[in-house]
Amino acid sequence: MPYELHYWPTIQGRGEFVRLTLEAAGADYVDVARGSQKGQGIAATLRRMNAPDLVHPPFAPPFLMHGKRTIGQTATILLYLGPRLNLVGKSEASRLWTHQLQLTIADVVAEVHETHHPIATGLYYEDQKTEAIERAKAFREQRIPKFLAWFETVLARNPASSTHLVGARLSYADLSLFQLVEGLLYAFPTAAERALKKVPHVRALHLGLGSHRRLAAYLGSERRIAFNEDGIFRRYPELDA
Repeated sequence: MPYELHYWPTIQGRGEFVRLTLEAAGADYVDVARGSQKGQGIAATLRRMNAPDLVHPPFAPPFLMHGKRTIGQTATILLYLGPRLNLVGKSEASRLWTHQLQLTIADVVAEVHETHHPIATGLYYEDQKTEAIERAKAFREQRIPKFLAWFETVLARNPASSTHLVGARLSYADLSLFQLVEGLLYAFPTAAERALKKVPHVRALHLGLGSHRRLAAYLGSERRIAFNEDGIFRRYPELDA
């Protein structure tokens, strides 16, 4: 039974963390909103999300459908997929730690979004540009280094492997950290490169996963949506320094 991923069809956004996990595992899945067959497309995603018979409706995409389950929120989707795709440890302690890492990544992603929408999501970037410049400055100078330094510490303290966040093999948290670094390098290339010079383990994880067989094939394919200024990671030169 294929997994059905529902997310906006023109951006990476939060759905990309799920896509990377599915792709790295070689999972059978359908990116529903991007499909053109019957029962696919953005209308199908919105119809499912707003279905009146759905007892546990997701607040917004991404959400995953698998059998009778409909699961929303990126971290919860990955919590569900991890053991099924062999991308998390078997112990409860390992699964909780991996989930904690993922939630921290979600915190960073939320702060990234607030650099270009510091006042209100419903306003255009141009309507809050002055405030965005101030918010981005604090994010570049304080938050990027702080978050990356914490992940560097996690990698350095992992007794099994300094190239993985949890244990000695690939987890969905590793894939999400890879995507976080990718996004920071796109949105804040100058600031991100400066911060990465101080976190060699994070940089090594990012570079290593870029050559992962399945992941590299995905990154070089048309399935990988390019970063753009409609997603979470947006490149506005005035926000980088």
